[in-house]
Amino acid sequence: MIPDAFPQFPQLPEANPKFSGAFRSFRFFFQRGYFLPYQWKWIHDGSPLKIIQKCRQAGISYADAFDSVKKASPKRARFDVWVSSRDETQAKLYVEDCKFWAKLLGVIATDLGQLVIDAKENTSAYVLEFTNGRRIYCLSSNPNALAGKHGHVALDEFALNQDQRLLSKVAKGVTPWGGQLSTISTPRGPTSVFNQLIREILEDGNPMGWSLHSITIQKAVEQGLAQRINEKTGGNESDEHFLQRLETECIDREQWQQEYCCQPADEASAFISHEMLLSAQADCMRPFEYLLECKNPIYAGVDFGRTRNLTVIDAGEQIGDVLWDRFRVDLHNKTFDEQKFHLNRVLSLPNLRRACLDRKGLGMQMSEEAQQRFGWKVEQIEFTNSLKEEMAHRLLAAFEDRKIRIPRDPDLWADLRAIRRTVTSSGNFRFDGDSGESHCDRFWAKALRQYAISRRREAGGAVA
Repeated sequence: MIPDAFPQFPQLPEANPKFSGAFRSFRFFFQRGYFLPYQWKWIHDGSPLKIIQKCRQAGISYADAFDSVKKASPKRARFDVWVSSRDETQAKLYVEDCKFWAKLLGVIATDLGQLVIDAKENTSAYVLEFTNGRRIYCLSSNPNALAGKHGHVALDEFALNQDQRLLSKVAKGVTPWGGQLSTISTPRGPTSVFNQLIREILEDGNPMGWSLHSITIQKAVEQGLAQRINEKTGGNESDEHFLQRLETECIDREQWQQEYCCQPADEASAFISHEMLLSAQADCMRPFEYLLECKNPIYAGVDFGRTRNLTVIDAGEQIGDVLWDRFRVDLHNKTFDEQKFHLNRVLSLPNLRRACLDRKGLGMQMSEEAQQRFGWKVEQIEFTNSLKEEMAHRLLAAFEDRKIRIPRDPDLWADLRAIRRTVTSSGNFRFDGDSGESHCDRFWAKALRQYAISRRREAGGAVA
């Protein structure tokens, strides 16, 4: 049956004369398991503007092809459907999916092949025509191909288009008389127009009125994707193993986050470049016992969290003017007693010169107690936008000057790469980011550690 979480049709197709006989079995497609819940939700959404940020291979384009047939083939359908694909190959594949659904629905559809739709602009489309005269046009990504058209529009893999802003403007001009604009894409960098639309929806009150769908690989698997793939391939892979295998097959964590977790990544906008991380890479991590015997200065940074954020305790050894990562603890949803245990043993290190502790939120009590116990070694840091900017740039300078060494740690690299510097509407800089299970907590612990070097004190006296 259709899950209660998804709205029912206001009027069943069997009772609606506008639908042809083929669509009397529309509900049948969900009941028989043709669609996973998130696919059904996308198809069923009749909002004038709908947008989905999706992971790879979740079957959204496949489901959208069904939606296009549903729109264009009924006897009294008012509009054609115009589909902008990322390239000619994808346009052909979309038409093939439409033909599949038409056949399954028992709808007569004629494949007209590739037709020239604008000789002046030299644009063509793959066309599927129904007996009512309505058509589905599958175009390449040229925005001008939609100019002067009217009906429904689907922008498939929108973020891959070379001129997203123009395509968006032209596409919106196709729908004013009642057509629907559907925008589908995997994220492609934080500066893409697609990601700007997503951020406006999530952060600026959704001024355009989009209906937002978001499907990560984790959500798709929860709703049956891995099981569906097993059915098609004859495999017997568990959900957990399926996710683990996909992540392992990615070149790095950044690819995994962008392609499968809907987290945009872009080298041009990264605060710390991949090349900087590579140049700082070293075999540097050591067991805690190493720090007990260490004769060089040790510095630490601590970013506190509990359930939503991590508590990260990061300790490094200074050799000459280079700070080497030596020890790090990542704590998620751990008790305060357990957090205190790990914190106190780092703060008790014989050669610890300075530790900067985040005192916001949950860190207020922990940092106050640590300062009372360990005295001048501990400094409580109140995060402000200006101080975060100073700390972030100190860490950046350490990478640029090659005065820091870090391990090849996917979790750490993901946090360092995910941090972004954005400009607010008032013109101020803001640093934020999300690498999946962390809100760049490892970045801020390391930035606090780097800040501790500049704030070290000897015998109770400040040294700049």
